[in-house]
Amino acid sequence: MGVSPWQASFRWWRWRGVLPWLLLVAVLGLVRWSKGAGFADAYALLSRPFWPGSAQREWIQSGIQLEQQSKLRLLEQDNQRLRGLLALGQASGSGRISAAVISRTPKGWWQQLELGKGRLHGIAQGDAVMGPGGLLGRIQSVTPATARVQLLTAPGSRVGVWIPRTKRHGLLVGVGTSRPQLEFLDKNPYAVPGDLVSISPASTLLPASLPVGVIQKVDDRAVPAPRAAVQLIAAPEAIDWVQVQIR
Repeated sequence: MGVSPWQASFRWWRWRGVLPWLLLVAVLGLVRWSKGAGFADAYALLSRPFWPGSAQREWIQSGIQLEQQSKLRLLEQDNQRLRGLLALGQASGSGRISAAVISRTPKGWWQQLELGKGRLHGIAQGDAVMGPGGLLGRIQSVTPATARVQLLTAPGSRVGVWIPRTKRHGLLVGVGTSRPQLEFLDKNPYAVPGDLVSISPASTLLPASLPVGVIQKVDDRAVPAPRAAVQLIAAPEAIDWVQVQIR
């Protein structure tokens, strides 16, 4: 007995409804059997175009190298600061007192420091204040337990200096920035960038010939005499401890 067209059509629609479920069961069985390896392979294949290329790998490696270099520079700066503090401690004596910087204000960053020692420790107004390598400023005022330092960078600071190489004298004048100005007394100071600036050997108020800074730029057109920008050896922005020269 043959199958009528209606019965054949009914069987087809019935299998058509069951077929997706059979496929789903087969896929789940395959995934269970392969422990997800098939999905992982498929994901890897589809996502391959979005994988990092050589340019991105180089960019990542460059970022890692920059980070390592930054950490190395920070370590070197810390080592330099610690060596400077050690040198200050070893140089104590011979009329010098070590003192910690206990306070400074953003508005007066280039003008003053507050020290944690004062009159009771022998510090007096006008005493020279030194950091690692050179002069920082002078004691402006004192209390029994603290002292205020007027930095060489402060407006109103004026210190007699000279250039040992040319033996030309001048005044180091604070202008409120990190680099004070050197106003020469001679119209032809013969100064060039890189020249050392130190306290005048004839000074009676500050330690004679004490290093101060290095000339960075010379303005030969300044009136009435040339001027120069000076980079201080003892940078005020990086000072934690100082030494005070007791007179």
